[in-house]
Amino acid sequence: MAPSRDPRIGSQITAARDIDSAITAAGLRALSAEASEQLLAYLHLLLRWNSRLNLTAVREPSGIIHRHLVECIQCAQSLPPAATLLDFGSGAGLPGIPIAIVRPDLRVTLGESQGKKAAFLREAVRVLSLPSEVYDGRIQNMPLDRAFDVVTLRAVDKMAEACRTAIQRVAPGGWLVVFATSTTEPILQPLPKIAWSQRLPISGLEDGLLLFGQKQDVSRGTSA
Repeated sequence: MAPSRDPRIGSQITAARDIDSAITAAGLRALSAEASEQLLAYLHLLLRWNSRLNLTAVREPSGIIHRHLVECIQCAQSLPPAATLLDFGSGAGLPGIPIAIVRPDLRVTLGESQGKKAAFLREAVRVLSLPSEVYDGRIQNMPLDRAFDVVTLRAVDKMAEACRTAIQRVAPGGWLVVFATSTTEPILQPLPKIAWSQRLPISGLEDGLLLFGQKQDVSRGTSA
């Protein structure tokens, strides 16, 4: 069942057109009808829960579309081939939920240690019928054998420290994908075991970057 509609969004058709227009303006690939519907349902849900949990400082639908959804969709469409993904410090589900919507071929795990935010993520997974897992503990406490083809980080505290923890969850030959800026990029460059290979300007964000780093197989001296 779809969440109740937020009065700020206006009509379903208008909101769907706003999402499609923002995607087109960013030069991204058009989404399937199903993905567009799921993103719209996610937007409704995020607005409704945001009034209680402060999931994002952006309060208006248009701001969420242009500031959050578009760059997460860009990330989803830029990911290398993969089967599993961990969204480290998922918070409001950004970028993990849009990635799960746009890339249904990926098994997405939403990692969030704050109980109330984890509760929101579970509700979003249920409402959107996503085949995703919510991990509500600290990533450091995950079983040692849990590793992922891709680990994403966006707007997490102490980014460099978080990335060092995240590296432990990247499978050899897998990818660390970080939403960064020109200020944080130099801090991330020296991270161990990661060979940075690509940096993409984030559409619509003046100083935003998507950084892609592949984890090296130290035992062989090369990536897996």
